[in-house]
Amino acid sequence: MNLNEPIAAISTPYGRGGIAVIRLSGEGVLPLADRFFLPAKGVKLCDLEGNTTVYGHIFHNGAEIDDGIAAVFRAPHSFTGEDTVEISCHGGIVLANAVLESAISSGCRYAGAGEFTKRAFLNGKLSLSQAEAVMGLIDAVSEEGLKLSSAQARGVLSSKIDAFRSRLTDIIASVYAYIDYPDEDLADMTADELSRNISLLLKDMKVLLGTYRIGRAVCEGIVTAIAGKPNTGKSSVLNRILGKERAIVTGIAGTTRDTVEETVNIGKITLRLCDTAGIRGTDDMIEKMGVERSRKLLCDAELILAVFDSSQAFDGEDYEFIETLKETKAEIIPILNKSDLPTEADVSLIHSIGKPICLSAVTGEGFDKLYEKISELFISEKIDYNTTPVIANARQYAALSAACEHIETAEKALASGFTQDVAGLDLEQALQRLADFDGRAASSEITDCIFSRFCVGK
Repeated sequence: MNLNEPIAAISTPYGRGGIAVIRLSGEGVLPLADRFFLPAKGVKLCDLEGNTTVYGHIFHNGAEIDDGIAAVFRAPHSFTGEDTVEISCHGGIVLANAVLESAISSGCRYAGAGEFTKRAFLNGKLSLSQAEAVMGLIDAVSEEGLKLSSAQARGVLSSKIDAFRSRLTDIIASVYAYIDYPDEDLADMTADELSRNISLLLKDMKVLLGTYRIGRAVCEGIVTAIAGKPNTGKSSVLNRILGKERAIVTGIAGTTRDTVEETVNIGKITLRLCDTAGIRGTDDMIEKMGVERSRKLLCDAELILAVFDSSQAFDGEDYEFIETLKETKAEIIPILNKSDLPTEADVSLIHSIGKPICLSAVTGEGFDKLYEKISELFISEKIDYNTTPVIANARQYAALSAACEHIETAEKALASGFTQDVAGLDLEQALQRLADFDGRAASSEITDCIFSRFCVGK
């Protein structure tokens, strides 16, 4: 794929609307756009200055089909860093496709998924984390997610990573001076200063690493399992959280035989909810498959809403479920459902897995306390999503985590009495991982994977 050749795509959602925008970018797009867009004032698009809009007439196969606005952006002052034209026409499906076909027949090729943003990245207009933030802006499902993605798109996170790289580069430069001139005392830092600076850098990087829990909760959503033995009201809890009748609710145990999945915003958090089949022993083949899926989900979940029926005395299935929960690594919130009925269960047994919350899926009582508890686990009220750098996805977390591991190894090497050149090997690896973070050294497979998630036209 030639990343300099002119490309075109419809950048607005497919369908009927007030306007549609067809974007063209690449070498020579201005004279190509002149072939089917005629400005009303008689000038050519290729004669206009950048950051200029002009009203004109749009042609397809030699016939005028619409009038609209053309916005001209000249390299490097455009989103992609290339010459770009954005043509706004009336928002009809056939009409927008006709304008796009005119661009293609004039010499553009169809843009691939995310190709405009990929060109912006390759041309140095965006870092990789900023490019990911563009997708975050598009996919945002909460106000906090929008704020966080907006901050990343403005470079709040990439600036923090740049600062880490600069500090690490200074440390490595001092190590190089020691290696090249061990007897000349040319290093900027003594061995003690080097150790202290490494420790301070590692501490700051781990603070940023710790924001991933919050970033994931806001942007990606927390994988949340609603689990328990049959007939404790799991599906009723799901329906109450969603505010709609999503799962079938009956008095018959084992009604839910497969996972029911939904996404919902709870305050500042996005939950990826899964209502699971009741966990119990069964000879029913279909129910048994559902139970196995439930057990697997308990292993994969980050949060488990463990539902118990407080109106019934606990039995062997409840005890077995409690022991199963103790083996998971997820955060657990025990829920004593049916608080609108007299309590018969020995609730003291629940405290071994966490402080229970009493609620009623019928009346809605106690759900506000549940939401508060979830927020306490995953959200910090001290963070300003508009200004604070936050790790928002698994790729970023993996790159920064790897960098921290290498710096930690270097720190231990110095503490064990090894010379600076030994620590320098891991410091260089850490610098490479930070370069991966923002795309300075990311492989084409990684970047291709990221941009393939974008829609065509972005």
